Amino acid sequence: MDDGRNLLCVRKIEQSNKNSTFAELVGSINRLGLSEFFTYTVQPLSIKCYKGNEVLFAGVNDDRQREKLKSINVINGKLTDCWIEEATELSQDDFEIIDDRFRGILPDKQFYQIKLTFNPVSSSHWIKRVFFDTVSPDVLTHHSTYLDNKFIDTAYYARMERRKQLDPEGYRVYGLGEWGETSGLIFTNWQVEELTKDHSFYNDAAYGQDFGFNHANALLDLGIKDGNIYILNEIYVTEKDTSEIIPLAADWDKSKVMFCDSAEPDRIQMWRRGGFRTVGCQKGAGSVKAQIDWLQQRKIFIDPSCVNTIVEIEQYRWQKDRKAGQYVDEPVPFLDDAMAALRYGIQNWRLRDKVEPKKVDERTDLQKYKDRVLKKSRIKRSYY
Repeated sequence: MDDGRNLLCVRKIEQSNKNSTFAELVGSINRLGLSEFFTYTVQPLSIKCYKGNEVLFAGVNDDRQREKLKSINVINGKLTDCWIEEATELSQDDFEIIDDRFRGILPDKQFYQIKLTFNPVSSSHWIKRVFFDTVSPDVLTHHSTYLDNKFIDTAYYARMERRKQLDPEGYRVYGLGEWGETSGLIFTNWQVEELTKDHSFYNDAAYGQDFGFNHANALLDLGIKDGNIYILNEIYVTEKDTSEIIPLAADWDKSKVMFCDSAEPDRIQMWRRGGFRTVGCQKGAGSVKAQIDWLQQRKIFIDPSCVNTIVEIEQYRWQKDRKAGQYVDEPVPFLDDAMAALRYGIQNWRLRDKVEPKKVDERTDLQKYKDRVLKKSRIKRSYY
């Protein structure tokens, strides 16, 4: 790194940096054999070079995070560079706050630079209007796809080729990097928010699991409160059998019911032997549509640690009849493992259609004490 240059990495949700920008930079440093020149901390996230350069991390999800961003300082030099990952998550106002942070006079031959990386999503997005439709000598745009990546693995390449057949619209955006449309998306009623993992906060909790091996095996920890759905944790792995996955959930509460794909009773039985309350999810004609309809009628909150669930839900869409040019009531069967786990996990709540709020004991501590004393005295009198 050049002397005096320091990098700020930004995601919409600050905590999302841990499993994305931070993990990517640390992984790159290690792969290049440069780890002896850098030190890392996780709380707070930071990377420091032996020359004094720093890499810091921030978010712009609320006023607190925005104010924190304005007050960030580095030890050596100034913040000169910024990497905004998944930039389409940010509003134009978010970007302006960041842009204002990178202004002021720098020493000779130094300059400010902001890099935005993203999948292009909707053609109506402000990024397209500001940086692609308006030509500026201060803006450089670069377009590349998985076809240009010489490091791409064969499995990923095969998945993209499969998507080309199953989901032409999604392939244009996520495969070819073209600006797309938001039409056909199944869920728009969701947001990323840091959530408490304490089940006692919610009216009820349950797990949902979609089995997989070559495609992902997705297991979600779900809560429901006031009719809204909360996705608290995820286990999302490929090429692992059930005996390898069960230990990954060792600290999950085994008293909660886990709803699984009923097509695999052997796996359900293995989870039962592992101590979990697993049951097969009810299926039938129209069940997928019914599950989706129920979820569309409430808000879905996702913890930023559930990165794979976020990737899936932001591109989960209806299939399109190519001849008629209309969407049909069947999701695209691609990159949908966490979505299947979500649909399975809400089974009891959907079928009951209502989860009663927990009863709150409003008695004072003194009243509770008196009640206990009275109860004991009654037991003593009845005994004698």
